[in-house]
This record gives sequence, C-alpha cells and structure tokens, in this order.
Amino acid sequence: MRQNPVRRAALLDAAIEVLAREGARGLTFRAVDVEAKVPGGTASNYFTGRDDLLTQVGHRFYERLGPEPDVMAAALEGPRDRDRVIELMHDLVDRVSRFRSGYLALLELRLESTRRPELRRLLTERIRADVDANIAHHAESGLPGDATTVVSLYLALNWLILERLTLPDVFPEDRIHDIVTDLVERILPGPRRPA
Repeated sequence: MRQNPVRRAALLDAAIEVLAREGARGLTFRAVDVEAKVPGGTASNYFTGRDDLLTQVGHRFYERLGPEPDVMAAALEGPRDRDRVIELMHDLVDRVSRFRSGYLALLELRLESTRRPELRRLLTERIRADVDANIAHHAESGLPGDATTVVSLYLALNWLILERLTLPDVFPEDRIHDIVTDLVERILPGPRRPA
C-alpha cells in the first residue's frame, strides 16, 4: 500500500465528494480516481478494498470538520452564559453546513454502516467519542447546562442541519438563525432575550 499522506488525503477528499454526489453505490476506486484527477488505479494502491476506503472516509470527515482552535478558545473566554452557548451553536451549524458534501457523505456512511459491521463499529465509536468530548468540553468550560443539554442540542441541531442540506425549503435560510437561537433557549432555560 502506498503511504503518501498528501495523496491519501486527496483521494479521501475525492471519495467524500463522490459519496455526497453519487451515494455509496457510486463510490468506486475508478470514480475516486476520476474525482481526484489521478491516473486510473491510484486509489486501489492506497486502500485494501471498499471497506477500507469507507472506513478511512469516516476518519477523514472528522479530520476536516473539527472546529478552529480560536472557536474552542473563545468558549473559555468571557461570560459563560446562554448567549455564549447560542453563539457556539450558530458556529457549529454554520461550520457543518459549509461542509455540505462531508455531511452528506457521512449520511451515506451511516446508511452503509447498517450493512457493514466494521464501518458501524467505527462510526459508533467515533460519534460516541465526539459526543463525550462535547459533554466534557461543555462541563470544563463552565458553560450552563449539563450532559442532557449537550445531547439535546446535538440531536436537535443535527436534524436541523439535515433539513438545511437536503430539503432547504422546509425551513428557509432566513429562518435558520432564529431557529438555532430558539432551540438553545428552549433546551437551556434562562432569562428571556429582549424583543
């Protein structure tokens, strides 16, 4: 197997695009080679098979989605109140929505994981670790709320992102900001914002 990390990342990024556009059935080594604009047979030199490719795409999605260090640092600066949580949730929804192909590829991976135990194990471990890290960060940062708050926001905002990226006319774009704010305010009670 080839080991060039830059080429591997480019192939995985191409695989994300193929998954988002064509679905899991369209994800072939040839399609990845074409998307990455590399010679035919390149992807097969980097991945042992389809399961390996799908698993590594799962890892790559999380590498690319991580928040910027300044966003994480901002959570630890200034007041740690509901308004800060609202600000952080807006950043989260916008950051994930900007990586549309990545989120759609993750949905394809989730569906594919119902048929592939190794992929299911990977996604379960990765997403569980992500939720646990978010709960720990929330508690360590001194932000209001508890583990239930974090899980509730995770579930609500993930579905909002799904609607935003797959059926954007359900909730028009000009309503997304208010919906995120309203969700945080309902899940995390506190003083009402001035009208």
